[in-house]
Amino acid sequence: MPPQPSQPQVRKNILKFLQSFLGIIRILQIVFGAGLWVTIAANKYEGSIHFVLFVAVLFWLLTLALFFLTLLDKQDLVPLLGGERWLCTNLAHDVAAAVLYLPAIGVMIYKTDRNSYCNLELYKHLCLYKVYLTAAVFACLCCLAYLVSVIYGACRKCRGEQTVI
Repeated sequence: MPPQPSQPQVRKNILKFLQSFLGIIRILQIVFGAGLWVTIAANKYEGSIHFVLFVAVLFWLLTLALFFLTLLDKQDLVPLLGGERWLCTNLAHDVAAAVLYLPAIGVMIYKTDRNSYCNLELYKHLCLYKVYLTAAVFACLCCLAYLVSVIYGACRKCRGEQTVI
Protein backbone atom coordinates (compact mmCIF):
# COMPACT_ATOMS: atom_id res chain seq x y z
CA MET A 1 0.00 0.00 0.00
CA PRO A 2 1.44 3.40 -0.94
CA PRO A 3 2.14 5.91 1.83
CA GLN A 4 -0.73 8.25 2.64
CA PRO A 5 -0.21 11.97 1.89
CA SER A 6 0.04 14.33 4.81
CA GLN A 7 -2.98 16.32 6.00
CA PRO A 8 -1.79 19.68 4.53
CA GLN A 9 -1.15 17.96 1.17
CA VAL A 10 -4.70 16.53 1.12
CA ARG A 11 -6.14 19.94 1.93
CA LYS A 12 -4.04 21.50 -0.84
CA ASN A 13 -5.31 18.89 -3.36
CA ILE A 14 -8.92 19.53 -2.34
CA LEU A 15 -8.54 23.30 -2.74
CA LYS A 16 -6.78 22.82 -6.07
CA PHE A 17 -9.68 20.74 -7.40
CA LEU A 18 -12.37 23.08 -6.06
CA GLN A 19 -10.66 26.03 -7.75
CA SER A 20 -10.17 24.22 -11.05
CA PHE A 21 -12.45 24.66 -14.05
CA LEU A 22 -13.71 21.07 -13.79
CA GLY A 23 -14.39 21.44 -10.07
CA ILE A 24 -16.49 24.55 -10.64
CA ILE A 25 -18.38 22.90 -13.53
CA ARG A 26 -19.07 19.79 -11.40
CA ILE A 27 -20.46 21.98 -8.60
CA LEU A 28 -22.73 23.74 -11.11
CA GLN A 29 -23.89 20.37 -12.50
CA ILE A 30 -24.72 19.18 -8.98
CA VAL A 31 -26.60 22.38 -8.09
CA PHE A 32 -28.57 22.57 -11.36
CA GLY A 33 -29.34 18.83 -11.27
CA ALA A 34 -30.58 19.08 -7.68
CA GLY A 35 -32.68 22.09 -8.63
CA LEU A 36 -34.25 20.11 -11.47
CA TRP A 37 -35.16 16.98 -9.58
CA VAL A 38 -36.28 18.81 -6.43
CA THR A 39 -38.52 21.07 -8.53
CA ILE A 40 -40.14 18.05 -10.17
CA ALA A 41 -40.29 15.81 -7.09
CA ALA A 42 -41.85 18.51 -4.90
CA ASN A 43 -44.87 18.71 -7.19
CA LYS A 44 -47.34 16.40 -8.85
CA TYR A 45 -45.88 14.73 -11.93
CA GLU A 46 -46.95 12.02 -14.35
CA GLY A 47 -46.22 10.39 -17.68
CA SER A 48 -43.09 11.43 -19.48
CA ILE A 49 -41.93 13.54 -16.52
CA HIS A 50 -40.77 10.24 -15.00
CA PHE A 51 -38.06 10.08 -17.69
CA VAL A 52 -36.88 13.59 -16.82
CA LEU A 53 -36.77 12.68 -13.14
CA PHE A 54 -34.85 9.49 -13.95
CA VAL A 55 -32.24 11.40 -15.99
CA ALA A 56 -31.92 14.14 -13.38
CA VAL A 57 -31.49 11.82 -10.38
CA LEU A 58 -29.24 9.33 -12.22
CA PHE A 59 -26.78 11.94 -13.42
CA TRP A 60 -26.97 13.89 -10.19
CA LEU A 61 -25.85 10.78 -8.28
CA LEU A 62 -23.19 9.86 -10.85
CA THR A 63 -21.87 13.42 -10.86
CA LEU A 64 -21.72 13.40 -7.06
CA ALA A 65 -19.71 10.17 -7.20
CA LEU A 66 -17.29 11.56 -9.80
CA PHE A 67 -17.00 14.81 -7.86
CA PHE A 68 -16.11 13.17 -4.54
CA LEU A 69 -13.79 10.58 -6.07
CA THR A 70 -11.87 13.34 -7.85
CA LEU A 71 -12.04 15.68 -4.85
CA LEU A 72 -10.53 13.04 -2.56
CA ASP A 73 -8.10 11.92 -5.27
CA LYS A 74 -9.34 8.32 -5.04
CA GLN A 75 -10.03 7.70 -8.75
CA ASP A 76 -7.29 5.05 -8.80
CA LEU A 77 -9.49 2.87 -6.59
CA VAL A 78 -12.19 2.54 -9.26
CA PRO A 79 -11.63 -0.72 -11.14
CA LEU A 80 -11.49 -0.51 -14.96
CA LEU A 81 -12.44 3.18 -15.00
CA GLY A 82 -9.86 4.83 -12.76
CA GLY A 83 -6.22 5.71 -13.14
CA GLU A 84 -5.21 6.59 -16.70
CA ARG A 85 -8.79 6.13 -17.92
CA TRP A 86 -10.30 8.66 -15.51
CA LEU A 87 -10.36 11.52 -18.04
CA CYS A 88 -12.09 9.25 -20.58
CA THR A 89 -14.53 8.11 -17.88
CA ASN A 90 -15.41 11.71 -17.09
CA LEU A 91 -15.76 12.50 -20.78
CA ALA A 92 -18.05 9.49 -21.41
CA HIS A 93 -20.18 10.45 -18.39
CA ASP A 94 -20.53 14.04 -19.62
CA VAL A 95 -21.41 12.97 -23.18
CA ALA A 96 -24.07 10.54 -21.91
CA ALA A 97 -25.51 13.21 -19.62
CA ALA A 98 -25.65 15.83 -22.36
CA VAL A 99 -27.28 13.39 -24.80
CA LEU A 100 -29.93 12.27 -22.29
CA TYR A 101 -30.65 15.80 -21.09
CA LEU A 102 -31.62 16.85 -24.64
CA PRO A 103 -34.82 14.73 -24.76
CA ALA A 104 -35.48 15.70 -21.13
CA ILE A 105 -35.45 19.34 -22.21
CA GLY A 106 -37.85 18.46 -25.03
CA VAL A 107 -40.23 16.77 -22.59
CA MET A 108 -40.15 19.74 -20.22
CA ILE A 109 -40.76 22.23 -23.04
CA TYR A 110 -43.66 20.11 -24.32
CA LYS A 111 -45.21 19.87 -20.84
CA THR A 112 -44.71 23.59 -20.27
CA ASP A 113 -46.45 24.39 -23.54
CA ARG A 114 -49.30 21.98 -22.76
CA ASN A 115 -49.92 23.75 -19.44
CA SER A 116 -49.60 27.32 -20.68
CA TYR A 117 -53.38 27.77 -20.68
CA CYS A 118 -53.54 27.85 -16.90
CA ASN A 119 -51.14 30.76 -16.53
CA LEU A 120 -54.02 33.17 -16.02
CA GLU A 121 -54.88 35.14 -12.87
CA LEU A 122 -58.46 33.90 -12.80
CA TYR A 123 -57.54 30.22 -13.17
CA LYS A 124 -58.31 28.62 -9.78
CA HIS A 125 -57.20 24.98 -10.25
CA LEU A 126 -53.79 23.40 -9.74
CA CYS A 127 -51.45 24.79 -12.41
CA LEU A 128 -48.07 23.20 -13.07
CA TYR A 129 -47.00 25.74 -15.71
CA LYS A 130 -44.50 27.56 -13.49
CA VAL A 131 -43.15 24.27 -12.11
CA TYR A 132 -42.59 22.89 -15.61
CA LEU A 133 -41.08 26.17 -16.78
CA THR A 134 -38.66 26.20 -13.84
CA ALA A 135 -37.77 22.56 -14.48
CA ALA A 136 -37.19 23.30 -18.18
CA VAL A 137 -34.78 26.11 -17.26
CA PHE A 138 -32.89 23.85 -14.85
CA ALA A 139 -32.74 21.10 -17.51
CA CYS A 140 -31.29 23.58 -20.02
CA LEU A 141 -28.72 24.80 -17.50
CA CYS A 142 -27.74 21.18 -16.70
CA CYS A 143 -27.35 20.32 -20.36
CA LEU A 144 -25.28 23.45 -20.93
CA ALA A 145 -23.00 22.62 -17.99
CA TYR A 146 -22.48 19.08 -19.29
CA LEU A 147 -21.81 20.35 -22.84
CA VAL A 148 -19.19 22.77 -21.54
CA SER A 149 -17.63 19.90 -19.60
CA VAL A 150 -17.63 17.73 -22.76
CA ILE A 151 -15.83 20.43 -24.74
CA TYR A 152 -13.33 20.99 -21.93
CA GLY A 153 -12.67 17.26 -21.51
CA ALA A 154 -12.36 16.67 -25.25
CA CYS A 155 -9.84 19.50 -25.57
CA ARG A 156 -7.78 18.06 -22.72
CA LYS A 157 -7.95 14.57 -24.23
CA CYS A 158 -6.85 15.89 -27.63
CA ARG A 159 -3.85 17.57 -26.00
CA GLY A 160 -2.91 14.19 -24.53
CA GLU A 161 -3.45 15.05 -20.87
CA GLN A 162 -4.16 12.15 -18.50
CA THR A 163 -5.20 13.83 -15.26
CA VAL A 164 -8.54 15.45 -14.58
CA ILE A 165 -7.29 18.48 -12.65
